Amino acid sequence: MLERAAVFACEGCELVGIVAAPQGATADVGVVILVGGPQYRAGSHRQFTLLARHLAARGIASLRFDYRGYGDSAGRAAIGVVGVEDDLRAAIDRLLAETPAVARVVVWGLCGAASASAMYAADDRRVAGLVMVNPWVRTEEGLAKATLRHYYVARLADREFWRRIAKGDVAVGAALSGLARNLGRALGLARADDAEPPAAAGAPAAAVAAASQALPQLMLAGLERSGVPALVILSGDADLTANEFRDLVARSAPWRRWLDSPHVRLAEVAGSTHTFARADWRAEVETLSADWVTTLLR
Repeated sequence: MLERAAVFACEGCELVGIVAAPQGATADVGVVILVGGPQYRAGSHRQFTLLARHLAARGIASLRFDYRGYGDSAGRAAIGVVGVEDDLRAAIDRLLAETPAVARVVVWGLCGAASASAMYAADDRRVAGLVMVNPWVRTEEGLAKATLRHYYVARLADREFWRRIAKGDVAVGAALSGLARNLGRALGLARADDAEPPAAAGAPAAAVAAASQALPQLMLAGLERSGVPALVILSGDADLTANEFRDLVARSAPWRRWLDSPHVRLAEVAGSTHTFARADWRAEVETLSADWVTTLLR
């Protein structure tokens, strides 16, 4: 395996990434690894570095990189899933230029990166598939419902929680206030001034807010337009983001139809955290990803 730095242009800015490729690579599909959230190309617990090396050991070239404004890349940072399309397109260009055997790519994305890839795939014919890990489908209402179902119910069944209440270690008033806010949001009754404000830098606030509210619909529309094969990997029941996705699929017939289609596979890593903090969880994600990508090779 060879690892080498790649510096490439995006809208007048220099982006920095790392290409990991097997020597004499002949696979026609490579992987562009998108980071989730505002983080560096190594990923939490060096997850993306280890994933890239595992893919290379399986004969698959990859590129992991920093978005504009993050890590070693220049420019102004985008917010969330808004405004990273040019970064992704530039990264695909670079991977294909660095590895002549590669003609198509799988976009591997965690959390918000999975959402960005879903909305991007239909606009780039070089995208052969998606690996979507704990896709970010957050809306205020969806978050409130997931919190009520997966957090509050678990707390009510927790003996330690009731013991702490009896000892006075829990701020009951604050807890009830939080419960009331989540109930209001889940029922669509939240006041405008009760909403979480969007981040203030990067893309226009109005665009961020609009994308946030319509995010699940935008993602599904992109996935249906692209029609590319997809692997969805979810963490265990303790991960709120994974639970939000499960809840969305449970209440949305169009999402269920997409997930049940022959070209989509769902896998779950039982008990794992959002970023797969344990080595065995990361290894399972690496194996699932590499096995699935090899099914796309010609």
